[in-house]
Amino acid sequence: MMLADMIEEAGHSVVAEAGDVKRGAALARDAEFDLAILDINIGGDTIEPIASAIADRGKPFFFISGYGSSGVPDAFRGTAVVRKPCLLAELQSAIDTALSQLGPN
Repeated sequence: MMLADMIEEAGHSVVAEAGDVKRGAALARDAEFDLAILDINIGGDTIEPIASAIADRGKPFFFISGYGSSGVPDAFRGTAVVRKPCLLAELQSAIDTALSQLGPN
């Protein structure tokens, strides 16, 4: 199952996807979202500019990777990583944990 399908099956909406760092950085700066899920490897480019832009906005995020925490930018070493392929329950747990950082509305 594709990640976007899993997110929607978990009851959430995907508002944007990016296949490259340039598009991802623009979305990280300008898009309206509650949570970001960042693949560590996007075409061999570093995800750090995207993670930094999201962190600067105070938005929660976590990483997803087929390699576990290998490749997490140094500045984000403590950030959660979901290893793919993952089960829906694992993804939902990571989403719930990240969204709990938002606090009460």
